[in-house]
Amino acid sequence: MTDYSQMFAADGTVLRHPERPEPRYRPIRAVRNFQALIKDKEDTSLVFKIFESLPSGSFMERVRNLSLSERGEMLRATEPSLPEILDDHAALRRTPKGSLAHAYCDFMETEGLSAAGLVAEAERLGRPKYPDLVEWFINRSRDTHDLFHIVTGYGRDALGEQCVLLFTHGQSPSQGHLLIGYAGAANIKKMVKGSAAPVFGAVRQAHRTGKGAPSLMAQPIRELLARPLDEVRAELRIAQPTQYRECHRIWRAEGIDPYNLLSGEPTERELLAA
Repeated sequence: MTDYSQMFAADGTVLRHPERPEPRYRPIRAVRNFQALIKDKEDTSLVFKIFESLPSGSFMERVRNLSLSERGEMLRATEPSLPEILDDHAALRRTPKGSLAHAYCDFMETEGLSAAGLVAEAERLGRPKYPDLVEWFINRSRDTHDLFHIVTGYGRDALGEQCVLLFTHGQSPSQGHLLIGYAGAANIKKMVKGSAAPVFGAVRQAHRTGKGAPSLMAQPIRELLARPLDEVRAELRIAQPTQYRECHRIWRAEGIDPYNLLSGEPTERELLAA
């Protein structure tokens, strides 16, 4: 077994702190917590238990490949705190019109969100922190989340959240994303029984897009923010979410509000914080 506690970055930061608990694969616990989540969608702590019970076998390899690479060293040096960059809307607004930064500010301000708010949601869970590169990797994954909505074009409606979950799985494989994403899509299909909207087509398209795109969290975010959104999407190979938009078109034609399908569903931000 690889001993990640003996691997270090150039500045001496250990890859995996020796006191960080080893993840345990417990699928039965995950299923039970998922069943509980269906009954009580407000208890997003159950989501953490699902992800905790379904650890990715490739997680530490992904942490090592990015964190100990030249790119990882550069990102840690130039972007030590993404929330400070992302919440400085005054600076982001100084980028040219049509940039990713402007789209990001529009989205966050319209939704009443902030990067610091997502950090606070995660902090409330009270999970222990460790001075290692795993912590940096987890935090960067969390802090780039809202950018996923912008570059993919998926909104914060119920289907958009499932699409972002499956896009995220394509980027960073986790059975938790897979379980909740596809099960959530099945629940949407059940709630709008009889609708012709291609719900599964939308989430499958999101999944494929995530798999085919380079890792967003591994990009220099400050540089991406200053560039035209269309250019960023082209470089990251982010296809237009045609199936998702078709679902919205069909639902509206059927008299269904896409943003009020499942009012009690936890959002992807809540899932991420958990």
